[in-house]
Amino acid sequence: FTGSAFGSAAIWQYESLKSRVQTYFEEARADWMDKVRPQKRGDFRKQVNNWWNNLTEGQRTVTGIIAANVFVFCLWRLPGMRRIMFTYFTSNPSSRALCSPMLLSTFSHFSLFHMAANMYVLWSFSSSIVSLLGCEQFIAVYLSAGVISTFVSYVAKMATGRFEPSLGA
Repeated sequence: FTGSAFGSAAIWQYESLKSRVQTYFEEARADWMDKVRPQKRGDFRKQVNNWWNNLTEGQRTVTGIIAANVFVFCLWRLPGMRRIMFTYFTSNPSSRALCSPMLLSTFSHFSLFHMAANMYVLWSFSSSIVSLLGCEQFIAVYLSAGVISTFVSYVAKMATGRFEPSLGA
């Protein structure tokens, strides 16, 4: 999984760089149109776009991870989703589904405080680590760390004989 994550990140990073170069040249040609076209005032979409553009690359990257964690947290609150959530979003070495929970349980939090604390810490160091690694490599590290820590959890549970399900990385 880790090799695939970093290989995919390298391809994504290359394609992202290529896209940025193409966009730069396209924007240079389209700049004069912005001066001619009337600008909308008070548009909600424009305000969200301004907020998004003022975020650092790290904060933009982590926003997607936070959204995924919040979405999974909300799914835990739906009674009809409990069976699916326990099957695929908790890690347990005695479960029928072993591989997908290794990744999906990384996004699971049962306590709002626990999720909020984790997301705050992730947000706080995101700018510096993404500027160091790039957003693609950061996501590969995040996902790989989740899978590896779940694997270590499997090994610890097998060694101790405790097979209760657990959440998180």
